[in-house]
Amino acid sequence: MVLSNSNVALNNLNPNANIPAHLDPNFNSATADTPQFELDLEPTPTPVQVAKQPRTIYKVVDMEAFQTYQTPLSSRYASKEMANFFSPAKRFSTWRQLWLNLAIAEKELGLPVTNEAIEQMRANLDLTPEQFEIAAAEEKKRRHDVMAHVHTFGTVAPAAAGIIHLGATSCYVTDNADLIFLRSGLTLLIRSLSILISRLSVFADQYKDLPTLGFTHFQPAQLTTVGKRATLWIQELLWDLRNIKRARDDIGFRGVKGTTGTQASFLALFDGDHEKVEKLDELVTKLSGFSYAYPVTSQTYSRKIDVDVLAPLASLGATAHKIATDIRLLANLKEIEEPFESTQIGSSAMAYKRNPMRSERVCSLSRHLMVLHQNALMTSGTQWFERTLDDSANRRITLPEAFLTADIVLSTLQNISEGFVVYPKVIERRINEELPFMATENVIMAIVKKGGDRQEAHEHIRVLSHEAAHQVKQLGLSNDLISRIKADPYFAPIHGELDALLDPKTFVGRAPEQVEKFLREWVGFDANGVIADSNGVVKGVFGDEEIRRAVEGAGKIDLNV
Repeated sequence: MVLSNSNVALNNLNPNANIPAHLDPNFNSATADTPQFELDLEPTPTPVQVAKQPRTIYKVVDMEAFQTYQTPLSSRYASKEMANFFSPAKRFSTWRQLWLNLAIAEKELGLPVTNEAIEQMRANLDLTPEQFEIAAAEEKKRRHDVMAHVHTFGTVAPAAAGIIHLGATSCYVTDNADLIFLRSGLTLLIRSLSILISRLSVFADQYKDLPTLGFTHFQPAQLTTVGKRATLWIQELLWDLRNIKRARDDIGFRGVKGTTGTQASFLALFDGDHEKVEKLDELVTKLSGFSYAYPVTSQTYSRKIDVDVLAPLASLGATAHKIATDIRLLANLKEIEEPFESTQIGSSAMAYKRNPMRSERVCSLSRHLMVLHQNALMTSGTQWFERTLDDSANRRITLPEAFLTADIVLSTLQNISEGFVVYPKVIERRINEELPFMATENVIMAIVKKGGDRQEAHEHIRVLSHEAAHQVKQLGLSNDLISRIKADPYFAPIHGELDALLDPKTFVGRAPEQVEKFLREWVGFDANGVIADSNGVVKGVFGDEEIRRAVEGAGKIDLNV
C-alpha cells in the first residue's frame, strides 16, 4: 500500500530528513530522541488564504492490483453484470445454494437434517472476506477447492457441518453451478442482442430510401440503400438470436447423480429406495430452477453441452466480425463512421485521424470468440469414460472468456449503432462517379424507344465510356460521361430525359420495400418502436415477450474505454 497525493506534494520538509521516520530503515524507535524530520511552520493562514490553496488529498492505493496481470476482458471491457456471473463470489455462493437445496430435499425425504441446519445455511449463502481467506487456507492445505468450501461453510453453519455435501460428489456443485451460469449468461446475451437488433432496425428504417453504391468483390456494383445493407446485418443477428435462445432453452440440470452417475451413494443413503433417489433428483432440480435434469450423466454433465453453448457464440462472433468489417470499410470511404467523441484521439502521431477503433475492437475480440469453440470441441472429444480432470483448467478459462467476450462484442456494437454518423453528400458523390457507367443500358433503351438503332447506340456509348474512363483513370478527373452524352448530337432525342434516367432512386430496385417488409414481418420493430397490426399482433422476433421486455427502457450504452 502507498500514499498517493492527488493534488500537491508536502512542502517545506527538512532537507536533511526527506524520509518519514516509519519508512527510514535506519530509524530506531527505542533510541530516537528527536523527530526524523521537521516542518518549517508558517503563520496561520487566513480563511481566504485557505480557500485559495489547493487541497492535499491522500488516497490509499493498493499497488498489488497494478502489479498482477488482470484479463482485460473484465478489467477493461465487460459489463459488471456479466463479469459478476463468473466471479468467485457468485460461484461460491451458488455452491452454497446448491448445498442448501440438497439439504432441503434430503430433509423432506426423511434424512436427519435439522431445521437449525437449514436456517444456518440459508443465512450464510454469501461469503465474507474472512470466509474467502479461510477457504483459501483450507484449499492450500487440502488441494481440493470443493472440500475447502465445505469446511468453510461449516464454520458459519455449524449445525449443518455434518450434512453439507451429504452423498454428493464435487461435480454436484461445480457442474450444476456451471449450468446455472451458462443459462444465466445466455439470458443476458439474449437481452443485449435484442437491444442491438432494435437499434439497427431503427437505423435501417431511417435510411431505407438513401441510395448507396453496392459493392461486390469490393468493386462498385448496382446501387442498394444504406438501410437495405443494414438489414443484411440484422438478418444474421436474428439467426444468432434464434441459436442462442435454442441453446439456452435446451440446457438441463446435472442433478444428483453421484460419483460415476449411478446414484449409488444416494441409494445407500435411502436404504435401497429407488423412488426416493429419483424424487431427490427431481426435488433438487426443481429447487435449482430447472424444468428437467439430464436423464443420464457420468460424474460430469457431458462436455458436449459446452460445445452446444459455445457454437452459437462463435457464430455470433462471425456475424459481428462481418458487421464491424463493413463499418471499417465504409469509414475508409468516409460514407459512414462510428461515434467519435470530441476529445477522442485517433492517433498519437497523426492528430487528424479518426480511426474506427470500436469496430477494430469488435473484429479483434470476435476472432477470439470464434476460436474458443475449438477448446470446447477438443475438451469434449478427449474425455475418458466417466470423467477425467484434464477438462477442468481449460473450462475455467474458456467458458468465462466466451461469455465475457460475447458480452463485450454486443455492447460495443450497440454503442456503435447508437452513434452512427452517415454522410449523404459523400455517398452521393461516389454514386455520381459510378452511376453514369451503370446508366448506359438505360440510355441505350431510351434511344431505341425514340427510334434509334440498338447497335449504333451501343457503339456510341462504348466510345464515350472509354473516353470518360480515360479522364477518370489516367488524368484523375471526374467522370464526365453524361456531359459527353449531352454533347453528342446522336443522343439529342433523349437529352431532356437524362436527369430522370440518372436519378439514383430508380436504380435501387425494391430495396426500400424490402426493408419495410423485413422489419414488419421478421423483426417487428422499426423507427417507431414495436410494430403491431390492427389486432395488436406483433410479427417477427419482437412478438416474443422476452425480446420486447429486453428493449423496453433500455438506455444508451457507454463504453469504459
